[in-house]
Amino acid sequence: MKNSPEDIINQAKDFVRSTLEHESTGHDWFHIYRVTETAKTIAREEGADLFICELAALLHDIADAKLNPSEEIGLKKVADWLNSNGVGMEDAEHVLEIISTMSFKGGGKAPMRTLEGKVVQDADRLDAIGAIGIARVFTYSGAKGRPMHDPAVKLRDRMTEEEYRSGNDTAINHFYEKLLKLKDLMNTNYGRVVAAERHQFMLHYLEHFYAEWEGKAGYDSNGEQS
Repeated sequence: MKNSPEDIINQAKDFVRSTLEHESTGHDWFHIYRVTETAKTIAREEGADLFICELAALLHDIADAKLNPSEEIGLKKVADWLNSNGVGMEDAEHVLEIISTMSFKGGGKAPMRTLEGKVVQDADRLDAIGAIGIARVFTYSGAKGRPMHDPAVKLRDRMTEEEYRSGNDTAINHFYEKLLKLKDLMNTNYGRVVAAERHQFMLHYLEHFYAEWEGKAGYDSNGEQS
């Protein structure tokens, strides 16, 4: 017997919250909450299937390769959950397709096939930029033992997925290897508008960071450099 969409969403929330509540790399329950709320907003703006968007957003990091021995194991975990919680086959396949194809993984991937996939991908990427995105970069780097900044570590470009996942990185380099690229990869009008604002915030932050790194920054009460 199929459960109602409302029941499935509530069960997904309980499952994801209990699974990720102690996650410490920035892929925790609160990340899921923010992505889900953003996905719902974009879905309403774009006329996408709200149930699919909300369910995929809730479950998207359960399968993340960073949180599992492999992506295949993570996807099986999601598939098993969908099957055991009364999600119809067509909806389950759609959710799995979104989750398995939405990740950045070094860039260069094909566009999402469905509107719902585009919505969830934008919502996830918006949480990677701006003020929250900056906080998450340093959270992840700290959890993985990566330095905040090292001018001797060169930027990586046109990476394979394996190279992207490797540990030869710094928090600041990640801005250039991923975060500052996301503005131009948004799928929806809502995503593009919000991403443009958050992109500018990150550029402003980096200006301050480099000045302070060299011991040159001083700001008056109006925020002007002195």
